[in-house]
Amino acid sequence: MNISSIVPDSPLKRIVIAGGGFGGITLVKKFRNKNFQVVLIDRNNYHTFQPLLYQVATGGLEPDSIAYPLRKIFHGYKNFYFRMAEIQRVDTHSKVVETDAGPISYDYLILACGSTNNFFGMDELAAKAMPLKSVTDALDLRSLILQNLEQSLEPGANKEELLNLVVAGGGPTGVETAGALCELRNHVLPNDYPEINFQQTRIILVEAGKGLLAGMSDFSSGKALHALQTMGVEVMLNNPVKQFDGKQVTLADGKSITTRTLIWSAGVKGASIPGIPESAMMKNGRIKVDRFNRVEGEAGLFVIGDLAFMAEENYPNGHPMVAPVAMQQAENLGTNLLRNDDPTNWKLFKYVNKGAMATIGRNKAVAELPFLKLSGFLAWLLWMFIHLMTLVGFRNRLVVFVNWMVNYFSYDRAVRLIIRPFNKKM
Repeated sequence: MNISSIVPDSPLKRIVIAGGGFGGITLVKKFRNKNFQVVLIDRNNYHTFQPLLYQVATGGLEPDSIAYPLRKIFHGYKNFYFRMAEIQRVDTHSKVVETDAGPISYDYLILACGSTNNFFGMDELAAKAMPLKSVTDALDLRSLILQNLEQSLEPGANKEELLNLVVAGGGPTGVETAGALCELRNHVLPNDYPEINFQQTRIILVEAGKGLLAGMSDFSSGKALHALQTMGVEVMLNNPVKQFDGKQVTLADGKSITTRTLIWSAGVKGASIPGIPESAMMKNGRIKVDRFNRVEGEAGLFVIGDLAFMAEENYPNGHPMVAPVAMQQAENLGTNLLRNDDPTNWKLFKYVNKGAMATIGRNKAVAELPFLKLSGFLAWLLWMFIHLMTLVGFRNRLVVFVNWMVNYFSYDRAVRLIIRPFNKKM
């Protein structure tokens, strides 16, 4: 069905928002029942809470507890339309977005499409590593880990290949994933698989830089490193992944690690949007915008979040690709567009960094607030509270909280199911 035929003509100006992530849903809420026709486009019909994808991958949560139907979020919104479609191209001259469901015109187009994995030109690695950017990725990884465990019980199986796990990237996603895998190995899997000697399995976190959690302080980096090593994670610093053939990970120093499972969290880049002028494109796939999130020379075109490259005094190389940036930019842009078309009345965007945090495992986390740094149990409680409050939907908050409490008191992760077998490329 053609998307234009199911979005009616309107005397109101039409705002098309591409992407139902944190920035996209913040914008739609900002325009609720205002004098705009708002059209939200996303390839999925749900919003994904990406910070908890690793818990789906490691059997701690079901996918529907971190995903929420986009249509349900916006019940009762007037002049709002959601269409599940994927953007194929933007025609900035005609002010038309081309999608796989047909074209749709716009007065204002706000690109909030987020980021995708950056494999830095390593094509073989890209084909065989396991990303962790979507619900599908998380379910595939969960299935692969469980399938490898089952296969390792077969006579003649290469247990080293099947049971070793390598995580590439020492940012929050990599640290949290490695910690969750280690807890799974130490406390859960030995009861399910008494035939396997898990003391001989390896969980390895590989980081190209000199420390973990590069966006945080040396204090947090050191605490995370110590916690992971205490749990039994092998951490390799200053040694990026250079190759993965499906059975061997090769590092920059020539060392190799035998494994069939390389989890990739070592880099992201802006999602590709054909039709954006080359002059606005940055080398990491982000689109250059001014302090109002406008693309220079393109009337009515705005970019927010991970996809936007905006330089400001404290961030000359662009903002970190994190949800708070997208949400603050959405809030500021929404306020500006609600004022009028005259940019002289608009407010420049300035990012307010309210802190950062990462969890490593049970009672282990680091948190940096503007006024203090925390680690251990208090940081872990704060991490849980912030993530619960940020989840969309009361049901999701309740389900996640109950799962966390059961896991805390029983050391059990109930979602160890191979619902959909994953056929990995070898």
